[in-house]
Amino acid sequence: MQLDKIVNYHKALADPTRVRMLILLSEGEMTGQTLAEKLCLSPATITHHAAKLRAVSLIHERRDKNAIYFSLDRYFLKQYESSLGAILAKPASTEFKEMEPMDEKNERMKQSVLRNFFTADGKLKHIPAQLKKKRIVLEDLAERLEEGRKYSEKELNEFIKLVHPDFATIRREFIMHAYLYREQEVYERNPREMWERWETLA
Repeated sequence: MQLDKIVNYHKALADPTRVRMLILLSEGEMTGQTLAEKLCLSPATITHHAAKLRAVSLIHERRDKNAIYFSLDRYFLKQYESSLGAILAKPASTEFKEMEPMDEKNERMKQSVLRNFFTADGKLKHIPAQLKKKRIVLEDLAERLEEGRKYSEKELNEFIKLVHPDFATIRREFIMHAYLYREQEVYERNPREMWERWETLA
């Protein structure tokens, strides 16, 4: 994960109220009104802090009639923790080195999946159902995005539509499997260290 994203994550946690909100949400989904009552705060204050937590993907938000429900995003909590640990465990001199070469068996599998799921002109025939194959496909698509470039949602949709019409599903899968990072409807490719590795799957 990029350093600025890790910094923003820790900034979001640098407030006692937000930490208390996360502790309460660890017990399960709660409405903004319930959080406000438990923390003796106004609903407007809860909304303000929730926006900070949502901006770094620490919580989910959903509406049901007039109520807003909040819940933890445990996936990204885990990703932030593991990314920081990986950075601290890695010698600074190796921070920008390429990933180790793929072994021959995995390389053969990757090429086989790409041949089976992509046409000769690079179009995706269909989204694989098997997780391992899906990640191989997503990885290939993510590699076509420019590293360091910020994409609006419209730009990302247009990019995806060049290879497959179901841009909404693929955009969602990009986020779920940590190939892309989203902040206020702006998308950016994550560093490879954060990508979910298909090689680790059975």
